[in-house]
Amino acid sequence: MTIRINNNDVAPPDDARVSLLDLLREHLHLTGTKVGCNQGACGACTVLLDGDRVLSCLTLAVQADGHQVTTIEGLGSPEEPHPLQAAFIEHDGFQCGYCTPGQICAAVAMLREAASGMPSYVTVDLATEKTFLSLEEIRERMSGNLCRCGAHNGIVKAIQQVAKEQAA
Repeated sequence: MTIRINNNDVAPPDDARVSLLDLLREHLHLTGTKVGCNQGACGACTVLLDGDRVLSCLTLAVQADGHQVTTIEGLGSPEEPHPLQAAFIEHDGFQCGYCTPGQICAAVAMLREAASGMPSYVTVDLATEKTFLSLEEIRERMSGNLCRCGAHNGIVKAIQQVAKEQAA
């Protein structure tokens, strides 16, 4: 089998103990995915696995065998950035930029989750088919991704802008 990473087929590592994070960074040199705490507490290593957000430091590469992995490198390009990448720039959703790839990958999945009606801890109407993404909703849904620089307000505004654009 193979792992499809950013639309390229990659053989899983021979060593079953290799994390998805190490496969991406050390073996494939896709360094957009960052090493943060390496314990699943900060979200810096967030990537998409079949469209769902996962912490690549806690995911073994062999678990992605037969699946699609999307990293920040696979979301957009400098010439054609993903709408969230453009919104992060517009709303200053970064300072040092270290957490930004994980924040953007998490936000891509979070917008999909909310659009499908998946509730969060603060969702008021659990029977709704589509959740309105208030500032409180966005903050709750993104709480697993830390920004040590304090760019959270810009991050939330960027996500809210893209959510409004997608709803229109």
